[in-house]
Amino acid sequence: MSRQLFTFNGGVHPEGHKAESNATPIRPMPLLPRYVVPLRQHIGAPARPLVQAGDAVLGGQMIGAPEGYVSTAAHAPTSGRVVAVAPHAVPHPSGLFDLCVVIEADGEDRSIDFQPLDWRKLDPSALRNRIREMGLAGLGGAVFPSYIKLNPSGQTLHTLILNGAECEPWITCDDRLMRERAAEIVLGIEVMAHTLGVKTILIGIEDNKPEALAAMGAAAPSGMEVVAVPTGYPGGGGKQLTYTLTGVETPTGGRSTDAGIQVFNVGTAYSLYRAVYLGEPLLSRVVTVTGHVANPGNFEARIGTPMTDLLAAAGGALDGADGEIVGGPMMGFDLMDQAAPVTKSVNCLIVKDPVRFPPRPTTLPCIRCGACARACPADLQPFEMYWFSRAKDFGKAQSYNLFDCIECGCCAYVCPSHIPLVDFFRFAKSEIWEREQEKHGADQARQRHEFKEFRLEREKREKAEKFARAAEKNKEAAATTTTDATADPDAEKKKAILQAALDRAKKAKEAVTPRNTDNLPPRVEKEIAEIEARRAQAEAKTESGEG
Repeated sequence: MSRQLFTFNGGVHPEGHKAESNATPIRPMPLLPRYVVPLRQHIGAPARPLVQAGDAVLGGQMIGAPEGYVSTAAHAPTSGRVVAVAPHAVPHPSGLFDLCVVIEADGEDRSIDFQPLDWRKLDPSALRNRIREMGLAGLGGAVFPSYIKLNPSGQTLHTLILNGAECEPWITCDDRLMRERAAEIVLGIEVMAHTLGVKTILIGIEDNKPEALAAMGAAAPSGMEVVAVPTGYPGGGGKQLTYTLTGVETPTGGRSTDAGIQVFNVGTAYSLYRAVYLGEPLLSRVVTVTGHVANPGNFEARIGTPMTDLLAAAGGALDGADGEIVGGPMMGFDLMDQAAPVTKSVNCLIVKDPVRFPPRPTTLPCIRCGACARACPADLQPFEMYWFSRAKDFGKAQSYNLFDCIECGCCAYVCPSHIPLVDFFRFAKSEIWEREQEKHGADQARQRHEFKEFRLEREKREKAEKFARAAEKNKEAAATTTTDATADPDAEKKKAILQAALDRAKKAKEAVTPRNTDNLPPRVEKEIAEIEARRAQAEAKTESGEG
């Protein structure tokens, strides 16, 4: 019994251009003299460099450690020497440089000792940590660290979907991978299912890839269902493929995991197989090189391969070439510098020519025809989002569910005014993210200030309370002493007895005549008498006030 499929709204049907590159097997790239490995190849924080210029490295050695939760490692693609850890051109729409590790290969291609993982016996958390250290990230476009997606995080997942649709024109790397390495992909899928604890496994492949469907169908065991889905763009979008296969709509602002479903690309499953069964970090990926080149095809390129070498492997660009696109024509971007390297996110390099990639027509004003809304597979209102994004009214743009936009480009593809709508949406999203970060930073600063004020006030209050307690204690001690004296009925009697004893002692002292005045000679007695007379006379004058 065939599975019931569901049809999402919108979408377009551009010319596929698959035949140009899917007819030949995957070709391995030769060892190159130099590799440039960016430390930022995934969503989240870039890896922290572990090497410096002059260090010797081996293939598979970790050269960048995960930094933070949403991060994953980077590794040396071959043995050699680090010649720089510095900013370098990278494949990014901005054209800005980013921190990279530049490795000069020694030609020996030596590697660390790869250790396969006994994944059935490993605790799922330990397995995920090893996957993080091996640098695995999604190879279907989003480049989200795989170890995070393999963590249910308390959610109950029941379905795993493998995305082999590859709906964007020109790109055929997943098609060739499924044709040639279906058994290995299946082994990677089994690891995913074990880690997530799912019961249902669906492999969705567009029906314009009969060879891939046949290969995956032959390799998949009875517990996996290979499903042919209708060809159409963006049928390979995670939310769209989920709906096509299950009829489940991803909640607004949410993910498919909120509905108990997780989605992975087939290329990610293959890299997981190599990590678990061979103990090999993510060192290479399959890249489609097509368009205006001599020998289009798919190449297994090591991470860090310069684009110039990738183009050379395809025979080089033909006369009349006028630039390159990284990714597909719908969601890709222009390559700013051919010195930029292959990263985990680079699945295709298209060389443009004026016939198949003519210059963009002049942008005209929006006529509110609604064509963009009809083509939107996320059921959004792109023209409203455009107006508010252009006016920098980001709050209003966000109220139209801006962040549900998957940036597929269908709206711009059908726009009769040739407005680059997706560019406006990306701009608005980046501005909102930046303002959120600024607000978050300001909130943190305010919280730190308020906590400092609270701490100073608390210390002041505690000191005042301490002095108050000490004063109260002294007061209570004095009151206790007075009370004790008052409470003693013999206190006055004891005081009188003590005073009488003191008086008697004083009188006795006065009555005592010093023994050293006995039997004095007359002359000495006379001197003493004169002294006493003079003393008496002085005392008398003092009393009379004469002195």
